[in-house]
Amino acid sequence: MADTNQQRLNRIEEKIDKLSDAMISLARAEEKLIAIENNHNNHYERMNKFSQKLDDIEKKVDDNARTVQIINSIVYLVAVATVGVVVDYFWLN
Repeated sequence: MADTNQQRLNRIEEKIDKLSDAMISLARAEEKLIAIENNHNNHYERMNKFSQKLDDIEKKVDDNARTVQIINSIVYLVAVATVGVVVDYFWLN
């Protein structure tokens, strides 16, 4: 009978050891999942920052496009006026 009890205790110990190994594996898996989630959150934040920077750059490009358009209009007007003055000076006088 003592032998039977010893065998039972040995089986219980083995099962407890297996359960503790499984718990350790689960804890490691949970740590990995937490690390992956943190990494994902960091990437998400970086993407949001890049998106914000891209929006700022887009606004600056739009402002610069308007400025260049105004400068082009002024240069065109000055060129037309200069041609008009030259034509008036050489051909009409």
